[in-house]
Amino acid sequence: MTTHAPQAAAHTVTLPGTLDEAVAALAAMPAAVPVAGGTDLMAAVNSGLLRPAALVGLGRISEIRGWRYLDGHALLGAGLTHARMGRPDFAALIPALAAAARAAGPPQIRNAGTLGGNIVTAAPTGDALPVLAALEATVIIAGPEGSRREIPVSHLLAGVDLLNPGELVGFVRVPLLHAPQTFIKATGRTGPGRATASVALVLDPARRGVRCAVGAVAPMPLRPLDAERWVASLIDWDGDRGHLDPQVTTAFGEYVAAACIPDPLPPQDGSEPVPLPPAAIHLRRTVAALARRALGRALA
Repeated sequence: MTTHAPQAAAHTVTLPGTLDEAVAALAAMPAAVPVAGGTDLMAAVNSGLLRPAALVGLGRISEIRGWRYLDGHALLGAGLTHARMGRPDFAALIPALAAAARAAGPPQIRNAGTLGGNIVTAAPTGDALPVLAALEATVIIAGPEGSRREIPVSHLLAGVDLLNPGELVGFVRVPLLHAPQTFIKATGRTGPGRATASVALVLDPARRGVRCAVGAVAPMPLRPLDAERWVASLIDWDGDRGHLDPQVTTAFGEYVAAACIPDPLPPQDGSEPVPLPPAAIHLRRTVAALARRALGRALA
């Protein structure tokens, strides 16, 4: 592990072989920073924003680099790379997450970046995050002395529940819905890039529900719950789900966009309300288009 930043090298690098060994290493070195793919961490080191005194490398922990089935869920290791999640066998399991993984950036980023890193870094543009929010996934956190606790991904991203010192995200539990789901994002340029907006949409026929999450427009993925309930009430769950008036999908997109990028509150002094700035209007139109397309693809 190298860097060109002056005096940036960590004094200690530990390479544990199990999740519990990694937790023990973090407990023994409170100033240590865990590193998996390093796509965000090393960028911070190289830019001088971070000077870790020690590193705990997670690359040798085989138990978090695969997945298995568990009670109607997929238990995904936090060390799964975007490249691995983008392969056809994984896409058959969780299509929206595979689509997000394939859109995560150029090959060097997809080969190194991990699912757990996407969650812990919690960058607003993290492509996996709106998918996990729409799927209502949970994270299993490994703690000292073999302890494990499970919390919703959304709680971690919103700061409702945080990682304690010495804890690591070990696994992500995702429900297997066996139903249409999709992920779409817009970037500021052609080809792979950071999202200016993204939408994940999941159909849940068993609960006759639609779950939608919008990424990159706020510090965490946003769930337009009213829009979800409204469009779910108009879908023929027992018949032809795809037979939905195009005006409904258009209205859904606008409903989602307005919920995520609302109009400014009217001034308390009774003066004329301030209009949305042009950049926000453009972003709202982008979100509306993405949500409309995501719903159309899921229903097709």
